[in-house]
Amino acid sequence: MKTDSGGRPARTPLSRDRVLHGALTVADAGGLESLTIRSLAHELGVKPMSVYYHVANKSEIIDGIVDLVFSEIELPAPDGDWRTGMRHRAASARNVLRRHPWAIPLLQSRRNPGPATLRHHDAVIGSLRSAGFSVAMTAHAFALIDSYVFGFALSESALPINGPETVTEVATSMIPAGFPDLYPHLIEFTTEHILKPGYDFGAEFDYGLTLILDALSGPAPRGAAEISSS
Repeated sequence: MKTDSGGRPARTPLSRDRVLHGALTVADAGGLESLTIRSLAHELGVKPMSVYYHVANKSEIIDGIVDLVFSEIELPAPDGDWRTGMRHRAASARNVLRRHPWAIPLLQSRRNPGPATLRHHDAVIGSLRSAGFSVAMTAHAFALIDSYVFGFALSESALPINGPETVTEVATSMIPAGFPDLYPHLIEFTTEHILKPGYDFGAEFDYGLTLILDALSGPAPRGAAEISSS
């Protein structure tokens, strides 16, 4: 371990990269609302003004940490099978967003995308174009896959269920007691599906993704073809 002249552990010099990784840590721990210049400076062990030597403002910090999130998502291989690439990329994105749920509504919102964000989008588009998708169908596929992945991640992060072990407790508490005739379909669905041993909402992800990839593999529906050619 490196030490300073007084024998204390040497502090890692502050840099833009260190600032952004510190901001990512703060956001992961307490959500984006917990990320302030003061909380970031505390995480880094510096005075708040020191942060401004490396980033101009909070907006630039958010741009930077969103780019870090994109850098963690697996990219499809440029010369690989597009279905395999899209599946791996979707699964990776879901896992990354489970680590950084605060980022879900921000991934499509930033006006100053960083290099990892641009590289990510270029790789996805390139995979679809290499597979023979037209520019218009690439746009349809990209939008459809991302809407599903980000939407599923948002639903998953909002659910009060935290793992299979909490399913019974939460589901049972949500069934209105004493009114079985008012909600027969809800009660049937809950008892015959959700309360079955091994139920896991996350298992629905692969089913839905497969439907989307199967649909994109086949001929475009007439309506989609008309939109693509207009």
